[in-house]
Amino acid sequence: MNLLANKKHMETTLPSRTVVNPLIKDKATFLATAAETGNKFTHIQVELAPLGGNDLHYHLTFDEKFTAVSGKLGIQKGKNVSYLKEGESAVAKAGELHRFFNPSDSESIVFNVLLEPGSAGFERVVQVAYGLAADGRTTASGIPKNLYHMALIVQWGDTNIPGLFTYIEPLLRWMAKRAERNGIAQELINRYCKF
Repeated sequence: MNLLANKKHMETTLPSRTVVNPLIKDKATFLATAAETGNKFTHIQVELAPLGGNDLHYHLTFDEKFTAVSGKLGIQKGKNVSYLKEGESAVAKAGELHRFFNPSDSESIVFNVLLEPGSAGFERVVQVAYGLAADGRTTASGIPKNLYHMALIVQWGDTNIPGLFTYIEPLLRWMAKRAERNGIAQELINRYCKF
């Protein structure tokens, strides 16, 4: 595909690959999925609302490379906090405690996140979590109201949170298996996963 055709293809397909969380005002656009890259990587562009972000966590099965596109992106790895300007990147290796955040209280920021290897489970988490929020099936902060939904999101996204969460994680993993057996997982996938 030549450059002009590729640009036109991207302009028509990317809007249909964007999901929005109306509660936390974030937007995620899937630039490349694990299926499209032979599981080499997942590439997502995120528009993060003022003061938005997540809590410290880690993943065991993939690295995350964060690259600021516009605005200043806050990255915390362990106890170290850094701020990325446009074009700057930081990598959170598998197993490394990290979080991202928007330090601005008035401007949205845009950044890219590259997962290596690709993670179809993480892609599923973004689509399901944002879909649940849009349908009013989460708390105001975006936490699923249904514990089976929460368990599936934790399992699919390989999300590990230090502290008290480590004690309930085995229960959530058990609940996720039960949710898969009972068809809850497939119901969420059918309803919210479009790509």
